[in-house]
Amino acid sequence: MTVRSCVHPSGQFVYGVHAPAYQVANLRENDCIVPLGAFPDDTSYLNQGNFPEGDLQVDQAEAIYEVANPFPFRGVTYISSAWAVPRAANPSSIKLPEPQAVSMRQALKNVMSAGAVQDLQKIFAALPETVLLALASTSTDPEDLVTLAAMSCEFLRDGSGEPVGLRYAESANGLARARIFRHDLFEVVVNNRHLPESYRKVMVLRPGVQGGSEIVGEYRDVAQGCHVFEYLRRNSYIPWGHYAANMADDAVRYSTADLSGADMQGLRHLYYQRVFLHLAAQLGLSLPAGRKIIPQVELEKLRLAVVQALRQKDAPSLAFTATLWGWNYGFDFAASGYRLHASHQQIHQQFAMLPQTVSAWHYSGQAGQEPIPSYACGDLIAEFCERYQEETGCDFFSTYLTAIRNNRRMDGMKNENTSLVVYEDAGVMLFVPKAQTSQWELQIMPLGEVGNILEADAATRASLDRALLIAQKILACMGARLVTSIEYSSRLTAKPVGQRLLYALLPKLPYSMGAFSEAQLRWVNGHFPEDFAAACRLHLSVVLEGLAREEAARSDFQEC
Repeated sequence: MTVRSCVHPSGQFVYGVHAPAYQVANLRENDCIVPLGAFPDDTSYLNQGNFPEGDLQVDQAEAIYEVANPFPFRGVTYISSAWAVPRAANPSSIKLPEPQAVSMRQALKNVMSAGAVQDLQKIFAALPETVLLALASTSTDPEDLVTLAAMSCEFLRDGSGEPVGLRYAESANGLARARIFRHDLFEVVVNNRHLPESYRKVMVLRPGVQGGSEIVGEYRDVAQGCHVFEYLRRNSYIPWGHYAANMADDAVRYSTADLSGADMQGLRHLYYQRVFLHLAAQLGLSLPAGRKIIPQVELEKLRLAVVQALRQKDAPSLAFTATLWGWNYGFDFAASGYRLHASHQQIHQQFAMLPQTVSAWHYSGQAGQEPIPSYACGDLIAEFCERYQEETGCDFFSTYLTAIRNNRRMDGMKNENTSLVVYEDAGVMLFVPKAQTSQWELQIMPLGEVGNILEADAATRASLDRALLIAQKILACMGARLVTSIEYSSRLTAKPVGQRLLYALLPKLPYSMGAFSEAQLRWVNGHFPEDFAAACRLHLSVVLEGLAREEAARSDFQEC
């Protein structure tokens, strides 16, 4: 069945089951073993589990169910067995807690006596949790935040009272767990950039403090103060695991305004490196030896070797044929208990490779006759490009690029703001889509026929990275604090349909978080796209000047 739907012609539902088992090449050069804290008997708890010595073998991660929506345009649902199985045993656990009773009058009644002002810690301890969460999210006073941090967990401190780690305890399953008293408060206060960095480091930034995910890659540019770790997420909600490129604890970036060109290059280099290495392994090519980063020049050679191997008539078929890349920038949390965006404010990007097919099942114990295609969001664009070509005789993306260049305003006004293009170089275009799906959506597209990162040479990859950075900095200049970025790419082995690599940056605005209109795929905007493009261009010169200064400084350092 070529139609992407879980409704099989036999009258049964068909779905895929991923049972991941895989190897991971360890490319990390350095070990950064440090104490995260101590147990009640003052025995140190170290993070050596995050720094494995050699390559990793994931024998059996949790099964992931992949269920195509009955209607193809609504995508695919993934169900993690690790989360779902416990709920199957107790369906009544699937619910949200009732909101707690809140009374500021009652809370302060016990700490205010005859108008006397009590100390900050006592006053905060009396406040309702919802007030504490709002304060943790919005306060710009470090003293407020330090007090809230101390209420959320147990610190180890040095002689001067500065935090040096967390207190740990052994859980029922034998794992070490930090003593966190108020998880929501902990999460919110540590994502506030006004909390002193010494607290953020021991609470969430130090490698290993967030869990046992192994660090299997690293990018470091000492001259530019850039340092990125690549974490493996073994039992991921993304089938077959995924990787996260996180700015390290000695290169803290809580704002895209602080992100440098070197930072973006490092974040993206780990993505390119992992994908090209994964493909080379599938094709049986010789792989770089040792635990070390692959330099830019060698990485391009590896990419070309993969491309050449895929062109051979006897090339082995690839099991993994699509890339996944995404970036959730920004954290926010409502006092009512709703997390509004990413899990962590420290800048990080996620990536993975996706399989071509997945084993099909009709119900437990009954296998389908043939595997079903595994989903990647770029597949929807590929299917549309093929249909557009069949019905019009035109290549869609070439026609799309022409339409962008020929753009005219919908309101008929004739002024200088007629262009949708924000920035363009020899390789890529950054532009405002004519029909935005977020009020401030931006998109990036190669000017050449590049459908995925394997088809992108070093110059094109550099252009993509630079355009992503420029777009994020422009949005930061305009006040955007929550931005989701995703990549739509072609399958690596798909027949040519003219599909081009496309990046969408989707800011969330305070009064436009998504509701019933968006659930219907009806996107409501309050501006013409040309005017938003003009607003972006107002900040372009400042962003480009900043990048030029950074690049000049890097060049001067290299000459020295």
